[in-house]
Amino acid sequence: MLQSRVLVIALILLLSTTLPEVHSKSVFERERRDWLVVPDAIASYVYEAVNKVSPRVGQFLADVAQTSVVVGTRNFLIRETAKISIMAEQMMEKAKNVYTKLVGY
Repeated sequence: MLQSRVLVIALILLLSTTLPEVHSKSVFERERRDWLVVPDAIASYVYEAVNKVSPRVGQFLADVAQTSVVVGTRNFLIRETAKISIMAEQMMEKAKNVYTKLVGY
């Protein structure tokens, strides 16, 4: 019962806090592969918010994040997302080339 209250409070605090505007570039102004850090940033914000409320739960989250299942899944997602990102960049280059050939400049 106490753990669920702590988690509810942590989620309320997480949702009520605003993200710092240190890196306030627009998503469209960033490099294409820069968005791969978004899941890590979200996890960091969750950890910081939970750790402020309950250091024990924060430590539990840190321990879970270091398990082989989570690390393996994270590495797989990063690897596959990078492949998709590279393929999208190549497709955009091909589309630009086709457009310049059609239009003539």
